[in-house]
Order: sequence, then structure tokens, then C-alpha cells
Amino acid sequence: MRAAIVFVAILAGAAAGQDMDLYRGPPYNAPVPDQLDGTTTIDGEQAVALHDQGVAFVDVYPRTAKPDDLPEGTIWQEPRHDTIPGAIWLYDTGFVRLSDAEQARLENGLRLATEDDTAAPVVIFCRADCWMSWNAAKRAVALGYTDVHWFSTGTEGWEAASGADLVKAEPADP
Repeated sequence: MRAAIVFVAILAGAAAGQDMDLYRGPPYNAPVPDQLDGTTTIDGEQAVALHDQGVAFVDVYPRTAKPDDLPEGTIWQEPRHDTIPGAIWLYDTGFVRLSDAEQARLENGLRLATEDDTAAPVVIFCRADCWMSWNAAKRAVALGYTDVHWFSTGTEGWEAASGADLVKAEPADP
């Protein structure tokens, strides 16, 4: 019986077009590996140097969804998300599985950030110990991007290395 359940789960993952073994699911906030095949893992100092060179930065931190159980008439104000100056915020593109809209946001956002050049350098980040950046960087490599820099310490690493403040992020939906 257990084997049948596992087999159905594998088929469901394959039917969704994404192998569940390829990407990390919850908990997303957990220690990450030191490297990711096909990318260059960078630290804060390297991120600052790439930023100073004008390299595109892509933030994949998730957007906070409006709670379903809010009482009628409650005004919802999405919490602020801060990011590295100049970064494009491609929210919800680091989950284990992406909806069609999330996949399109990632693909279109990467094209926009790199000016449609898969050989252009791009830095993908989230927060420290965030598997969402790992997932998104792995997807970028799978999409044919050849100069992907995975900034595994993300916004915390940026603040520590740059001494600069983060800025308010605006969600992008290219």
C-alpha cells in the first residue's frame, strides 16, 4: 500500500511538469548547501562588487498572501518587503512547484533582468538560509542561463557587507 502511495505521488509530481526531487519544499527557511551546480555561490562582498558593476539582481522572496479568514470589511495592507537597491522582485518564484503564472513571472522577469541574454550575469537571492533562492537559481540554470550567481545569504548578507540600507520592494509581474 505504501509503495502505491509513493508511486501516485511521483506520478502527480511528473504530471505537474516538475520533479519533486529537483526542488526543495517546506520548510524553506532552513540551512542551505554551500553550492549549487551550474551557479557560482557568492558572498556579501562579491554581491556588492557585482552590484557596483551593474549586474542584475533578482529577489525571489515570497509575497504575503491576504489571509482568507479576515472578517468582512477588514482592510488588508500587505506587509512591506525590503530588498537590495535596484533588484527586481519576482515574488513567489522559488517554491517547490510553480503555477503557470509563477513560472511565467520567473521566465519573463529573467528575460527582462538580463535583457534577454542568457549569457548575461544575474544574481538570484532571497534571505539567508532560504531555499527559495536555491530553487529559483536552479530553475534559471535549467532555463539556459549560464552566468547565474546564487547569493545564499541574501538581504542579510547584503546589509552586513555593504552597510547600506535595503529599499522598499515593488512586486514585479512582467
